[in-house]
Amino acid sequence: MLSALIWIPLLGAVLIGFGREPLIPTRARLIALIAIGSAFVWTIVLGTQFDAGQTAMQFSEHLAWIEPLGLTYDLGMDGLSLPLVALNGLLTAIAIASGTPLVSRPRLYFILLLLLNASVTAAFLAQNLLLFFLFYEIELIPLYLLIAIWGGANRGYAATKFLIYTAISGILILAAFLGFTLLTGASSFAYEPLLTQVLPLGQQFVLLGALLIGFGIKIPLVPFHTWLPDAHVEASTPISVLLAGVLLKLGTYGLLRFGLGLFPEAWAVLAPWLATWAAVSVLYGAFMAIAQTDMKKMVAYSSIGHMGYVLLAAAAATPLSLLAAVCQMVSHGLIAAMLFLLVGVVYQKTGTRDLTMLRGLLNPERGLPLVGSLMIMGVMASSGIPGLVGFISEFLVFRGSFPIFPAQTLLCMVGTGLTAVYFLLLVNRVFFGRLSESAKDLPPVYWSDRAPAILLAVLIVVFGLQPNWLIHYSETTMTALVNGRAIAQAAIVTKATLKAETME
Repeated sequence: MLSALIWIPLLGAVLIGFGREPLIPTRARLIALIAIGSAFVWTIVLGTQFDAGQTAMQFSEHLAWIEPLGLTYDLGMDGLSLPLVALNGLLTAIAIASGTPLVSRPRLYFILLLLLNASVTAAFLAQNLLLFFLFYEIELIPLYLLIAIWGGANRGYAATKFLIYTAISGILILAAFLGFTLLTGASSFAYEPLLTQVLPLGQQFVLLGALLIGFGIKIPLVPFHTWLPDAHVEASTPISVLLAGVLLKLGTYGLLRFGLGLFPEAWAVLAPWLATWAAVSVLYGAFMAIAQTDMKKMVAYSSIGHMGYVLLAAAAATPLSLLAAVCQMVSHGLIAAMLFLLVGVVYQKTGTRDLTMLRGLLNPERGLPLVGSLMIMGVMASSGIPGLVGFISEFLVFRGSFPIFPAQTLLCMVGTGLTAVYFLLLVNRVFFGRLSESAKDLPPVYWSDRAPAILLAVLIVVFGLQPNWLIHYSETTMTALVNGRAIAQAAIVTKATLKAETME
């Protein structure tokens, strides 16, 4: 059942790549939409059959593959992976629908989008460490090509920088996985059996450190973030939607699944430092966003800040904070995707993203009034205004983390206030005031340009008013993850007590 989520997009890629007739862009896009739409509908079907009260993996699949290497084809879905798989399908469909039908080399373009979706979905579902690593690396190839071929003027530099950073990330993650299995003497990379393995605390620190840097690059966290603004600025709008909405979540997913899951003792010791790291990333991202004049780069730096909230919640590791981490991942995916879509429309119609050159786009006669209204709603959601999903996720993060790390949580709250500052600067400069000369006589905005952002706006409001529809799938899974950490903390206390008694 889970393999269908991977193979349906791959089948669509095969149909596009090996069709007998030369495919025109609109036909290639239609095939891609049908494939992704089918996979997304199947995700919804699985969601209706998903038992939110179970802690074990559901719809599990196992197939022996390369047994001498310990590599098996193990797939499973729980409350952590289900929302992210659904988010991946939704945003990929939006990216395909929002791309221009006149894109050059349409076969390759839509094939790469389908391969990207399949590899990311497989990474979220993989229950074998080596299988996760393979799909984590495979998604690098289509994303690199999507930036390098269809990006902006400086796309070669941005794509190469992204490739180098992500390659280093993969090396560190693979080293941690190999080290864990070798030191524990495990014969397989299967995830669930490895959860019962325990390493000395010193070895856990080394392996967890490699994972923190590896996934920290992907999230990205300061100071491993410098590839992200360049990649966003040069990437086309659909690719920015996927990059911010889905790809960054591979890093936070990896920290929760493998960092907290495999090394709970070391995680408990390093948690205060992780919370401080989160606060630094939140504040740095906010201050850098304030300094930007490029709309796209401002939204990119806002992503760095908002992903820091996920690390704060993961560091606290309370049932509420971990539930908040999942909610924040989905919330940020929806909001960031909407903002990048709207920035793309502004750039397409005006030819610039420079805040110093745009004015008055909210003008109802000659401006972009609906785009401006949606942008205002998007920045309100990102700033945590009540009634929208951004408020729910940030409130849960702060409520779950404050009892554990009050100082770091307060600093992150300051970051939320700064979010309102830089997005107010964006809205005030671009959409209010007298319409600038460079923005007059704009081409019309069609419903195909507006519909994806409107759909995301509806979801942002719906989940903001009824958040239980979003978070109830994850409650049991996150509670089980906390229980594992509590057992590890008890083991630390027991070891310390025994050591003290022995010395006496």
